[in-house]
Amino acid sequence: MGMWASLDAVWEMSAEKRIFGAVLLFSWTVYLWETFLARRQRRIYKTTTHVPLELGQIMDSETFEKSRLYQLDKSTFSFWSGLYSEVEGTLILLFGGIPYLWRLSGRFCGYAGFGPEYEITQSLVFLLLATLFSALTGLPWSLYNTFVIEEKHGFNQQTLGFFMKDAIKKFIVTQCILLPVSSLLLYIIKIGGDYFFIYAWLFTLVVSLVLVTIYADYIAPLFDKFTPLPEGKLKQEIEIMAKSIDFPLTKVYVVQGSKRSSHSNAYFYGFFKNKRIVLFDTLLEEYSVLNKDIQEESGMEPCNDGEGDSEEIKAKVKNKKQGCKNEEVLAVLGHELGHWKLGHTVKNIIISQMNSFLCFFLFAVLIGRKELFVAFGFYDSQPTLIGLLIIFQFIFSPYNEVLSFCLTVLSRRFEFQADAFAKKLGKAKDLYSALIKLNKDNLGFPVSDWLFSMWHYSHPPLLERLQALKNSKQD
Repeated sequence: MGMWASLDAVWEMSAEKRIFGAVLLFSWTVYLWETFLARRQRRIYKTTTHVPLELGQIMDSETFEKSRLYQLDKSTFSFWSGLYSEVEGTLILLFGGIPYLWRLSGRFCGYAGFGPEYEITQSLVFLLLATLFSALTGLPWSLYNTFVIEEKHGFNQQTLGFFMKDAIKKFIVTQCILLPVSSLLLYIIKIGGDYFFIYAWLFTLVVSLVLVTIYADYIAPLFDKFTPLPEGKLKQEIEIMAKSIDFPLTKVYVVQGSKRSSHSNAYFYGFFKNKRIVLFDTLLEEYSVLNKDIQEESGMEPCNDGEGDSEEIKAKVKNKKQGCKNEEVLAVLGHELGHWKLGHTVKNIIISQMNSFLCFFLFAVLIGRKELFVAFGFYDSQPTLIGLLIIFQFIFSPYNEVLSFCLTVLSRRFEFQADAFAKKLGKAKDLYSALIKLNKDNLGFPVSDWLFSMWHYSHPPLLERLQALKNSKQD
């Protein structure tokens, strides 16, 4: 009888309380699930203290131990930052933080002479205050991650002054994009009539395409220095490879990522016949500033005296070097261009836009439900921005979790296909060695719990990728 009485009590609750309770319950369920998965992976970090036999040929014990300790520290940080985030979000909901911030935004607008009828103006103030709060509460965690964890393990290259200037710049640039786009979106929803969801979707589609187009040319250079890849063998071979698969390459850039971190990356961008490739300097062995620093620290000078110990010093420096040789860089680019040739980029855009359209359609269905607003403390008004926040962030959260998992599975499939494309270009051997080097440079831990890997890894584990390449690796 006790159980049935409890169920009856639940159903006797108002719809608003049931909605609010369900949101909190699901949020904590996801958090506990993520914590369970992280605990399984953390056990792997703690217990796998020696290089497994199958890794003996690709990873030395020193790198393995460095990787293990790095991932342990990251796991600990992730646990505490995740717990803080969950508790903060719960307290904001329980104590009415969202309606309070909305009322505070209204007061600021009132001081400036804007009444309640200026809902879009109040929405922009709300967004500014919300993002400022998020930036300030996240700052200590970001500082700790950068100057304690990343610094401890040799990745951080930033000074505190550079970090703070970068953070302020990011905040300003974000507001310059977020506020105008949000105001136009809210205006479209207001005047769009019964089919506003179609116009809102089309608007977000155009904005996303414009941002992708201008990001590397106008936004990214605000934070990092981009220089054309110098003329030489590497650039020639990149152009030859691009031409061989009809990739419409126009420019190749090197970005100075080493001033921020020693992690490495590469990507391409652009639409139609105007595509560019961007290489991080940390990816390129002969361009990385960090390799020059290593040589200076070792005290190695050019030596022609023929002494054997100078060769020994050179060997030690070479083993410490970061990045890939030109052949390996080409193999990595072969993988990235495989994503383009196989249509992965277009498929991801289509999936993203189908999801966006569905979400706007469901938003149109739900926006008139007053109980959704009442559940989050909005008794007298139903602001459009708050409706977007409630529905997209809270009501859609179960759907978003399922979609995220499905996209992770799809991403791993795409990565295998891109590796296979690089093999067809004759890059199997170089991609094999490049993956090992990149794993070493980024201190990736090559052993993972199967459930953690299945849920989180958008890229297949290293051993799986190497095994797929090994079967056809060229001698």
